[in-house]
Formats: sequence, C-alpha cells, structure tokens
Amino acid sequence: MSTKNSSRFTPVIIAVSVVIGILVGTFYAKHFAGNRLGIINGSSNKLNALLRIVDDQYVDTVNMSDLVEKAMPQILAELDPHSTYIPAQNLEEVTSELEGSFSGIGVQFTIQNDTIHVNAVVQGGPSEKVGILAGDRIVKVNDSLFVGKKVTNETAMRTLKGPKGSEVKLGIKRLGEKELLEFTVVRGDIPQNTLDASYMLNDSIGYVKISKFGRTTHVELLNALAQLNHNKCKGLIVDLRGNTGGYMEAAIRMVNEFLPEGKLIVYTQGRKYPRSEEFANGTGSCQQIPLVVLIDEGSASASEIFTGAIQDNDRGTVVGRRSFGKGLVQQPIDFSDGSAIRLTIARYYTPSGRCIQRPYESGNDRNYELDIYNRYEHGEFFSRDSIRQNESERYYTGLGRVVYGGGGIMPDVFVPQDTTGVTSYLSTVIGRGLTIQFTFQYTDNNRQKLKEYDTEEKLSEYLRSQGIIEQFVRFADSKGVKRRNILIQKSYKLLEKNIYGNIIYNMLGLQEYVKYFNTTDATVNKGIEILQKGEAFPKAPEVAEEAEEQKDETKKRTAQLDQYEEVPMLRYHVEDYLCKDMGTDRAFA
Repeated sequence: MSTKNSSRFTPVIIAVSVVIGILVGTFYAKHFAGNRLGIINGSSNKLNALLRIVDDQYVDTVNMSDLVEKAMPQILAELDPHSTYIPAQNLEEVTSELEGSFSGIGVQFTIQNDTIHVNAVVQGGPSEKVGILAGDRIVKVNDSLFVGKKVTNETAMRTLKGPKGSEVKLGIKRLGEKELLEFTVVRGDIPQNTLDASYMLNDSIGYVKISKFGRTTHVELLNALAQLNHNKCKGLIVDLRGNTGGYMEAAIRMVNEFLPEGKLIVYTQGRKYPRSEEFANGTGSCQQIPLVVLIDEGSASASEIFTGAIQDNDRGTVVGRRSFGKGLVQQPIDFSDGSAIRLTIARYYTPSGRCIQRPYESGNDRNYELDIYNRYEHGEFFSRDSIRQNESERYYTGLGRVVYGGGGIMPDVFVPQDTTGVTSYLSTVIGRGLTIQFTFQYTDNNRQKLKEYDTEEKLSEYLRSQGIIEQFVRFADSKGVKRRNILIQKSYKLLEKNIYGNIIYNMLGLQEYVKYFNTTDATVNKGIEILQKGEAFPKAPEVAEEAEEQKDETKKRTAQLDQYEEVPMLRYHVEDYLCKDMGTDRAFA
C-alpha cells in the first residue's frame, strides 16, 4: 500500500481507537469504581458517586428517591441541632404557620373515635358560609368514607386543605339529624393568627400573647396596641412563653416599636456572612410605655431576639424562667421537587454581644435533645440558685447590669414553676388525653346551654355549679383510670382548671381560654405587680443596691412592729402549662 493511501486512513484509525478507549474506560469505571472511588472522585463528589454506584451495582433494587429522602436529615443532623430537611409533603404545613394563612375549608378539628369532629368553624370562612357547625362530624370526603384508623391529624389536613378555589364534598353527621348531610365547600384563604390574645388585665395594664413570629405578627401587634391604647393602657405585658420563634425580621420589626432611635436590636455573623446589624429607626409607637416581657424554657430563637434587645437596652423587665437558648440563624433553601432545607448560616448576638445559643455537639446530641428534661431534673424550674451561669460569658447592659450568654436568657425576675397539686392521677388522665376527650363530649352534649355564656367569667361560674369534676372522674374510671379519692382531692384545683379551661376554649376560643388561665397565673401576676409598683424600667446596679438596702431596712422595721401580731398568709400558685394540653390534638384545615 502506498504512503498516500495509508495517510488517507489515518484519521479513521485514530477515531476507532478513541471509541475503543472510551468503551474500555467506561467498562472499568463501572465495574471497579467501588475499589477506586478515592482515585477517580474527589471528596466533594463522593456522595454523588456513591449514589450512582448503589443505583447501578447494589444487589437488590433500591428506590433511590427514598434513600435520598432518608439520607438528607442524617447529613444535616451532623452539622447542628437546627439545620433541618423538610420533605415536599410537609413544606406547606411548616411554612403556612408563619406565612399568616393557608388554603383550606376553615375548621378546627380533633380526632375522636377515629372520626373528625369539628371543634370550631372559622368566622367568615368557607365552611361557615355553607352551614357547617361546631359539633359536626366529617365522615365522608368526596363520596368516600373517611373514618377509621387511617384518619389522623396529618391525613385529615392533607385531605381537607387544597388549592384556593378548589371544591371538596363533605358528608356530615350532625346530632339530631337522622340523615347524612352533604356540603360542597369551596376552599379559600384561612388566616393564621400569631397573636393569641390581647386585652386589658385591669384598668391600666394591657396584655398581649404572641405564639410565634410570622409574616403578619407585626401588623397583628400594631392592631392590638391601637386597641389597648384606646382602652387607656398605661403599662404592657408581652407574653412570649412557649413561643418557639419564627422569622427574625418579624421580631426585629416588633421590638422596633419599643426602642428609641439608634438602639442596636441584634446583629448576625457567620463564616460566609459578615457582621450585619439592625438598629431601631425611631418610628416605634411604644417607646415610653412601661414594659414587662414574660419568658420560659419554651421561648426560643426570635423570642430571644426580642427579649435580648429589651433586656440589653434596659428597656423593660424580663420575668419568668430561663429561655430555651437558640442563637443560630437558618436560611431557607428550596429544591425543585418542592422540598427544602433550613441551613444554619450564622449566629445572632444580642446588643451586649452575647450569643445565647446553648452548647451542642455535632451529630445527634442526646444531651441537647434532653436539655429541658435535664433542667427540670436539676431543679432549675424551681430555684434560680440551681442555674449555673458561665462566668466566661459575662456581658453588661447599657446601665451596667450583668447578663450572661451561652445558654438562654436569664430573666431579671425569676418565677418558679409551682407543682402544687400535681399527682400521678393528674399526670395519667392528661397523658392519656382523657381531659380532651371528656371536655369535647361535654361541650358537644351541652352546646346549646353553654352558648348562653359569652365570657370566660360567666361560663366558668356556671361550670362550677355542674359537678363536672365528679362527672369526669366517672368518665376516667370507665376508661380504665381508677378513682383515687386522696389524689383527686389533692389535684382538684388543677383538674378543675384544666377541664374548665378546655370547655371555655371549645366554646369561646383561644383568647377567653388565655384570660381564664391568666387570672391565677403567678408569672402574669408578678408582671402586674412590677408595673403597679413602677419598677418596669431597670435601674443601674448602684441605684438598685441602694433601693434593696432601703427595702431591707423597711422589712426590719416592719418585723419589729409586727412581732406581737402574726398575720398568716396563704399563697397558692398553679402552673398554667401543666394544664394546657389543648394544643397537642387540635388541628386546622
């Protein structure tokens, strides 16, 4: 063959050689990648490579989507306790609580005997418009039976919620009606309020309770403050107990209402996020009003931003128990399949410079998860002296008062938990949900009579005349909890408060429920006392010490005068959250 002809076939030979090389390389990559993973893949690509190898070579068929869904939470758990993965089916439920509304039929319900019981109907909502009433049972959805073990809060919410404007056909069983009633409900926007209660505690002191910091919290607060101001409010209690947080921006806007211009509210900083500061802009409507903030071990995140800004700027008095201790900032990141992660990107710091994030270890930190239980066991809920502060995390407010970082916010005035009246009988009936079951049935059977009482004072007064505790004891006995007369007598006040409170909630809603509990709430009463004495604005340490010395001198003189006449005083406090089991079983759709 001539040189001319051989050169003509050279490109073809090279092309065939390249193809053969690619095929051989692919074969070896597929069959020996497991042994050479560290050579052919950098560490940043290991996870993707591993998933490809499992998908391609694992002995059994693997649902890769399920594998990834299970792996995502585990990976994020290795970072910190608050970086989380939210599956697509849960994302709407998680975000709707903070966004201020969701699309549904507008009912609050509980699951009783495997059936959806409508506990309340949202005023002006889709269900009210078509005639659905509190006490109705939803037994069919879109012509299909919807009762039995499959009916849970989660399945009910997924079924009853839906896109705005979509229709759902409901089969309703109503007491007094022989036939099943049918309603077609057009789903609509259902408001989700984050302000649970707003009212005047007395002629001069207002009260607001914030359950979370959502998109609408600031607007809700402004409306509440305007109404309280109309009622001549001269002092304010902001209740953040049990408030687990929410949007940091909502907390910043809310605390801005109370701080003068130029005061630092919070700053954040992270490895990839330089320090960012937020200051009060001077437009707040309540910059001078005496203020008390209530917190407890359930107050976290945005609640601690608000509380820390008030405390560090010496703007008000913090009352209650040490807060949760969450000082990590999460950024939402959405995926194309509808799922999302909440990734910790920074820490936030109160104006004095303290980060109140409590210590944690990367990975599944058992001690972190059990922190609240451990606090209880160590006596922190009952004595301020049992709380060990980290002296290396010592900071100072604007007036020079000492505050601490590294594990929640310590209140200025400590109010211990009162467990008077707590017995094994009380714990059992609450733990088994018997109080919820009984109060729902009682409300259902007596709804027409109970409608005659439109305030918690009137309704609770009526309930006291009905022998309800005895009725409940018989009900609990029928459910397997035997009568224990001595224990029942010891827990009588707590049982009464729990049962009356739930009936009030069923009939009159959350605000009247909160009002009922607040009447004997030790922490609320301490806040009222501070405001009435004019002690809401903190004093510099020197002034505070002088005032304390004067108090001690007054006590000595009073003791000398009263040594011949002893006046007995009985104080009885009931810890409200021991009775508040209403939130665990009720849901909205």
